[in-house]
Amino acid sequence: MPRYRSILAALLLAIALPAAAASPKATPASGADVDTTCAPCRDFDRFANGPWLARTTLPAGYSEYGAFDELYDRNEAVLRRILEAALATPRAKADRNTTMLRDYYGACMDSLGAERAGGQPIVGLLADLDALSSTKELGRQVAWLHQHGVNALFGFGAEQDDRNSEAVIGTLRQSGLGLPERGYYVRTDSATAATRAIYQRSAANLLQLAGESAETAAAHAAAVLDFETALALASKTNVERRDPKANYNRLSWDALVALAQRFDWAAYRTGRGFAAGDVNVRQTRFVQAIDSLIAATPLDTWKAYLKVRVLFDAAPTLSSAYVKEWFALRSALTGATEMLPRWKRCINETDRALGEVLGQSYVALAFTPQDKARMLTMVHNLRAAQGDRITAAPWMGDSTRVAAQVKLTAFAENIGYPSRWKDYAGVTLAPNAHYANRASTRAYESGLDMAKIGKPVDRTAWEMTPPTVNAYYDPQLNSINFPAGILQPPFFDKTADDATNYGAIGAVIGHEMGHGFDDQGRQYDANGNLRDWWTAGDIERYKALADSVRAQFDRYTVLDTLHVNGRLTLGENLADLGGLAVAYAAMQKAYATQPRTAIHGFTPEQRFFLGWARVWRNLQTESSLRTQVQTDPHSPAKWRINGPMSNLKEFHDAWGCKPGDAMVRPESQQTRIW
Repeated sequence: MPRYRSILAALLLAIALPAAAASPKATPASGADVDTTCAPCRDFDRFANGPWLARTTLPAGYSEYGAFDELYDRNEAVLRRILEAALATPRAKADRNTTMLRDYYGACMDSLGAERAGGQPIVGLLADLDALSSTKELGRQVAWLHQHGVNALFGFGAEQDDRNSEAVIGTLRQSGLGLPERGYYVRTDSATAATRAIYQRSAANLLQLAGESAETAAAHAAAVLDFETALALASKTNVERRDPKANYNRLSWDALVALAQRFDWAAYRTGRGFAAGDVNVRQTRFVQAIDSLIAATPLDTWKAYLKVRVLFDAAPTLSSAYVKEWFALRSALTGATEMLPRWKRCINETDRALGEVLGQSYVALAFTPQDKARMLTMVHNLRAAQGDRITAAPWMGDSTRVAAQVKLTAFAENIGYPSRWKDYAGVTLAPNAHYANRASTRAYESGLDMAKIGKPVDRTAWEMTPPTVNAYYDPQLNSINFPAGILQPPFFDKTADDATNYGAIGAVIGHEMGHGFDDQGRQYDANGNLRDWWTAGDIERYKALADSVRAQFDRYTVLDTLHVNGRLTLGENLADLGGLAVAYAAMQKAYATQPRTAIHGFTPEQRFFLGWARVWRNLQTESSLRTQVQTDPHSPAKWRINGPMSNLKEFHDAWGCKPGDAMVRPESQQTRIW
């Protein structure tokens, strides 16, 4: 789980966006483009987005399609021009950045080369796994896999110490599953059982492609599923992992070794290239389970498990027979029935691998200094509005209020792109070596990460690439971060009126600021340290308000008997609720010195709420919805629109909503935090 809190889940970006296919662009919605058959006070999502939903078709290749995807498509067109230009540049005339983009993207696009190579790029790696002679060698082998970005057994990386934000230590967390999270291994409903069956079948098929007989591959795939089920049973749930205090267990290196003495930690440390020191073991029971599994699991099953992890990871870079099995699982999770065209997949992968090379070219074309200046003005206005809300919050005592203002003042503002670009020193790329190129960029990122352990905190580093359509708050850096990719229409539109922009990107800014004070973020102080800086009474009053939001979202039905998980989505729902209220207040200040002109018959207040609703319009398959509800800390789009608005008097006043209307929660249940 990433330490940052984003407006859109990284998991959805990993699963849903790559499942999209080319689609005819829908006609852009105007301010007047509303569903007049549905009153805004009955269902605001339908009122604001009904016409768009009616005319927009979800093509077979899509798992979902909405404003994020529309913007991603436009950004992708810019990236394609950059990458195609790099491919067309003669090698003798290409600078280093152009050469890197040319070699990486060109190798990814080489479909004929991939078909000729089949599984050859990973033959040596699979042979190494087959040659394991004892579980003593797991430390060395897992280290190599982690160094090259393969998810196996557990996760290990460099992070700020939660209790000392100026220090970077190693952090170990539960991981190693082939399905998205613990519940996929323990739930008994038919949809989950079908997904498990598809996973097992694809694992067996991949093992066959790697040279095993059908009978052996089937037996190994079954053993792998049983092994991963044991890992899952030792794992915390997504909700349990949201408690930062419960997931802070700083141990000495020797204490970590004692938790799982059968694992060769010394070989692992040597393979990853970091010095021994204290480690935050986020889930100690999980590490103890690893020790038990080493004792109880046959070496043959360990080999099969590691091979399956390698095969699923490598499959997208190999021939079509491998890609087919990789996509079968993605299809089960998302409902997509077609893959992206190769050029789309390769743009996405190049952005992940060389994001700060590609990002430099992107911002030069798509994000001007004037854009950054206007965005900073909005951020400062939102910061001032958040400060006013902290001052006025009736549930917050004076000492906590003062400390909260200090934290707000300390927010770092990162807009567009990093102040210092990565140099990718040591990355080796070749024109016809897709898998090796990806391994090289991953090893570079791993090396950067391991080098941070024991060093001063780098406060200039970003978690997202510049073209990313997302934004995030980092509680340990106490920073709000907005990549250039999201600072485009419909989120940030230079041609739009202030009310629409405040409802769109303004509420996103408020959302990310709100994470600094949500149920998780409030536990970190102005310097990013996990400590109690609220009074006990303020904590209890806040928890009561937050629990009301939890209960509200628990009641929303998504599919059949499947409900939103109010506990899993609590932080994001709190950020949406607070972000809208704060952005609305900032919008009102902006209109204090300008005429409140109606546009398309809508007041500034009404355009504000239309702005938020329009950025969350979304079509989505049932499979994608199920995956989201079970894995994602964000609520489905409909409830990100209707949920917070039903609590806000500002919304009710803007649209003339009355008690008893569906968009007006009973007064005793309306929750107001900021």
